[in-house]
Amino acid sequence: MASKIKITGKTKRIIERDKKVFLTTTRETYPFVADRGEGDYSYDVEGNRFIDFASYISVYNMGVNANKGIRSAIKQQVDKLMHSAFTDYYSELPVKFGEELLSMFPRGFGKLFLSNSGTEANEAAIKFAQLFTKRSYNLAFYGAFHGRSKGSLALTASRYVQRSHFGPFSNTIHVPFAYCYRCPFNQTYPGCGFACVDYIKKYPLAKEVNPKEVSAFFVEPVQGEGGYVVPPKDYFKEIKRITDDNGMLLVADEVQSGYMRTGKFLALDNFGVEADIYTMAKALGAGLPLGATVVRKSLGDIPSGSHASTFSGNLVSVSAALASLRYVKRNRKRLEKEAREKGRHIMKRLKEMEESYEIVGDARGLGLMMAIEIVKDKKSKAFGVKERERILEDAFYNGLLLLPAGDSSIRIIPPITMSKPSIERGLNVLENAVKKADQDG
Repeated sequence: MASKIKITGKTKRIIERDKKVFLTTTRETYPFVADRGEGDYSYDVEGNRFIDFASYISVYNMGVNANKGIRSAIKQQVDKLMHSAFTDYYSELPVKFGEELLSMFPRGFGKLFLSNSGTEANEAAIKFAQLFTKRSYNLAFYGAFHGRSKGSLALTASRYVQRSHFGPFSNTIHVPFAYCYRCPFNQTYPGCGFACVDYIKKYPLAKEVNPKEVSAFFVEPVQGEGGYVVPPKDYFKEIKRITDDNGMLLVADEVQSGYMRTGKFLALDNFGVEADIYTMAKALGAGLPLGATVVRKSLGDIPSGSHASTFSGNLVSVSAALASLRYVKRNRKRLEKEAREKGRHIMKRLKEMEESYEIVGDARGLGLMMAIEIVKDKKSKAFGVKERERILEDAFYNGLLLLPAGDSSIRIIPPITMSKPSIERGLNVLENAVKKADQDG
């Protein structure tokens, strides 16, 4: 089948210019140069149209480039006042947003801090947890990704390239996550009896650090950059028992998994557990930079001057976030239903791929946060890195945007509002790419 996407010198020249002026980040090998977007679709500078199964890294949960109401709110605020130095002066717009955001959290959550990104939201959580507990250690998982600034990078343990040459790090102890497809203890759930939880209690918390010195346990309800790994239903109840028994705080990083992505506003709600601190970003700003760190009211407040940020509560970002949040609140039941139903349909297709193709080792997900893990073969489970790259590239040239995760997984995170026909066309492109890579060996 001939490729439907045509790339010319225009795209190539922009990429060449980019490489001359910007330090290397994490850009993909396929040549997507973004130009515009609307709803289900993204367009490049060539005018090519793509079904967007990446939502610009789960930022556009409510549709690519948000919606007209959100964009209108942004434009109105730009003409009024863009920056209010919110941590030094007062402003009503962030207060309105804070009040409405807190209404989406469990009862008892009453204080928050606004920042500019997920890593900043997690940095704030690290500091706040230490202030509240007067303790200095943290627990986090292998496979976790909490950001790239120094403190949040200490929590991150997804790939060593993210940490190389940046240490030493603050006092974080990493423990195995419930990655059942690749159980580090070579056991099978539920027969394992949560051996990974027992390990935490018997080893790091018995031999490495006094649990009474641990400030917080940082968790992603669904591991994101680590491969979209979903733990068993009761897993976080076991983790919560550890934190409660030892006076630790449970911090839920909802940066990628939150904001309706899993069918609930907070992904941790799927597991019947409440955290003490939540962090959010990505979809929160509806396309503009915004992070939030939300704390349980009973934890108290922080001393004046102990934390602040010049652009905290930026009025343009908050105008977008407030318009988006009001859209979510008006349509919450519908969005929850859509995330569940569309997620079930996509997962059915992904499971069929898992059964049909040797290189699809595992299909997993929650709501509209899903992935397939690409392997060399099902028996060895060896990471299919090159195979994954071929799938991503083939999908791109046939009009589908995808992003990788983990060592060899592909994430499927379309906007929650994506139409069913667009989802079906995207899945067909994905399956054709998988089939081709499987046949190529």
